[in-house]
Amino acid sequence: MRTHELVLRQVEADLAAGKLRLGDRLPGERALAGQLGVSRPSVREAIRVLEAMGVVRTAVGSGPEAGAVIVADPGSPLTATLRLHLATSHLPMGDIVQTRVLLESWAVREAAGRAEPDQLAAAGRLLDAMDDPELPRERFHLLDAEFHVALAALAGNVLVSTIMASLREAIHGYVMAAAPNLPDWGSAAAGLRAQHRSVLAAVTGGDGDAAARLVAEHIEGFYRASRLA
Repeated sequence: MRTHELVLRQVEADLAAGKLRLGDRLPGERALAGQLGVSRPSVREAIRVLEAMGVVRTAVGSGPEAGAVIVADPGSPLTATLRLHLATSHLPMGDIVQTRVLLESWAVREAAGRAEPDQLAAAGRLLDAMDDPELPRERFHLLDAEFHVALAALAGNVLVSTIMASLREAIHGYVMAAAPNLPDWGSAAAGLRAQHRSVLAAVTGGDGDAAARLVAEHIEGFYRASRLA
């Protein structure tokens, strides 16, 4: 069982027993790690997954708003649906690609010229991090997945953002599996960076149709190249 499933079961059990209620704060990483017998980094990743599922909301710092707060019942229909996405490791790659094209092309078209400057800046910082020539390939792909989640969030649709966040692991998984098929990773990475920049530039410039076309070509092009290589 993955760590996020352990944490999720604990949250469900505590909610059912009345030990926790919506709005309550989860125990800290150290306490959860000791309670479940896992490492603190594993707990940290589990909290990130639960946040993507919409079960908790997190805030950094040391004040009263810091930590992970329960904002949804894990047994709700929407959360259960997202759990299904996260729990399965056998989603067909083609289905993930089609879903990404539908969601992301709509999102960037809606966001063009209307996205908040701080959101655009955050997406740009992810691309800046990906420009590091010494960046390990896995870290590159993790940042890549984060960038696409950030793109989907630009439209301001909570449901689209949540679904994309729930697919983050599946996206990372199929990209990591497909990338070794590319014969020249250096050239491929440079192409991906350029495509990312073009999509973000179109959104920032208010050209929604171009942004939608570019992001669809980017997603489908990588999928096609990795299968044909």
